[in-house]
Amino acid sequence: MGKKPVKALDNISIDVEKGDFLSIIGPSGCGKTTILKIIAELIKPTKGKIIKPDDFEVGYVFQNSTLLKWRSIIDNIALPLEIKGMKKQEAYLKAEEVMNLVDLGEFKDSYPKDLSGGMRHRAAIARSLVYNPEILLMDEPFGALDEPTRLKLNVELNRIWIKTSKTVIFVTHNVSEAVFLSNKVAILSKRPANLKKIINIDLPKQRTLELLDSEKYIKQVLEMRKIFSQYAK
Repeated sequence: MGKKPVKALDNISIDVEKGDFLSIIGPSGCGKTTILKIIAELIKPTKGKIIKPDDFEVGYVFQNSTLLKWRSIIDNIALPLEIKGMKKQEAYLKAEEVMNLVDLGEFKDSYPKDLSGGMRHRAAIARSLVYNPEILLMDEPFGALDEPTRLKLNVELNRIWIKTSKTVIFVTHNVSEAVFLSNKVAILSKRPANLKKIINIDLPKQRTLELLDSEKYIKQVLEMRKIFSQYAK
């Protein structure tokens, strides 16, 4: 007998506007990653659909940086353009541009083993941006990092978001991170996940570490945790 099918999602409907930074939070195993995989067309939904233009490209940043250890950092970042058939010279010029965007320009000839965990994640972000996708999907990319590194990358990601005006959908289990990064947060229930609430975050678009001590930020984190705990049971 085959395994009984697992229903991951139920009645999910989210409108994402151009330039949004939407974080998705929910209990572990509720289907957050499944949503990203459906958007990226890595899996097909059994019901429903994603409404987007046919030529709409997405970049995907996984939980692990997934860099190829035998390729230099610039080789890793240029790889998507090589796959698309772009000429090497043009591909590497674009790779250098995004490496500078994520402050890795001086490490282009290094290898993944030579970089810290945070730097490898920045390289993974650069690789996802190199072909200029309309939307960036990020699946708990900083979850395994220590807090100081994660906070630093949160600030870096905010800077990149402002600089590129990309639409970002960011999966995290960290309520504080969701509030710090986003202009909207979608809260999901336990599996099968359904959308419980979308919260608009009222903070300045540019986020700095000083914001973490502000009364406004702390209040929104406490309110979000209260709502999240209500629906995570």
